[in-house]
Amino acid sequence: MTQKREFIPQELPLNFNPTEQIYKALNRASRKLGELNGFIKTIPNHDILINSLVLQEAKDSSAIENIITTHDELFLAQIDETKIAQSAKEVMNYEIALKKGYSLIKKDNLFLTRHILEIQKHLQRSNAGFRTQSGTMLKNPATGEIKHIPPQHLAL
Repeated sequence: MTQKREFIPQELPLNFNPTEQIYKALNRASRKLGELNGFIKTIPNHDILINSLVLQEAKDSSAIENIITTHDELFLAQIDETKIAQSAKEVMNYEIALKKGYSLIKKDNLFLTRHILEIQKHLQRSNAGFRTQSGTMLKNPATGEIKHIPPQHLAL
């Protein structure tokens, strides 16, 4: 069994020679993105599309950290804040952070380091900044399976 390691991307430019199969897949994907772009232009309020995905992403991403909730709990939390389960509260906080990140990117037309820090500040309610100590990983506590190893070095 191989040891899982952090993902470190290759330096740019990549040494990459796409095949004909890759070009065909790229062409199909490009056409589909064009169709999606055309469809999106028919939506009067673009935020409807974003908002429909944000809660699902918040729920799924929270599950990676063993914060499990149901759609019913999340929808109930949006209606009545007095009946929020702790797990739903965490997911709702993540949803707010996602929306904050989206609005920052939309405003600046870029995804910047300061955006990451602002989102982190909201989630952790601190100014912790980027992690400088190595050895951090997300593990399933029951099985010990490593789910994710973030970068272990600070290079900004």
